[in-house]
Amino acid sequence: MAVKDYNDNVFINCPFDEEFKEIFYAKVFAIFDCGFIARCSLEDDDGGEVRIEKISKIISQCRYGIHDISRTELCIKTNLPRFNMPLELGMFLGAKKYGDQHQKKKNFLITDTEQYRYQVFISDIAGQDIRAHENNPSNAIKIVRDWLNSASKRKKKTLKDRHRLIEY
Repeated sequence: MAVKDYNDNVFINCPFDEEFKEIFYAKVFAIFDCGFIARCSLEDDDGGEVRIEKISKIISQCRYGIHDISRTELCIKTNLPRFNMPLELGMFLGAKKYGDQHQKKKNFLITDTEQYRYQVFISDIAGQDIRAHENNPSNAIKIVRDWLNSASKRKKKTLKDRHRLIEY
């Protein structure tokens, strides 16, 4: 089934806390500036909808995905890490691998704070091109802009030429 705006939708999988807010906003800015539609679990606040079902639905409606795996710290209260970002990355990978013809066209970007840090905690994605934003919003904008330009193969002048780098 074709989804409206499927080829323009970009799923954002990242932390939504205060510490990550600038990187999140930078990625959203880059997505919109490149002419795409940013999508994430924050877009709909329906307490009656099971969160994983909402995420699954959004993933199915997005050709592109940006997955940030930089949140690996242990929670002070539980001494456990948050695994939401790797789980959602896995769902996106599964949709690409086992989905219908639209889902198989998925393209994604994985970001982290450092280039090869992921090899310590999620080594099964070795071989993927992980991009390091170094917790710098300007770097995040450049990474997303360049990836969308390459992944979409859109020849519109707007992708690189319209980019307006915001100084933080």
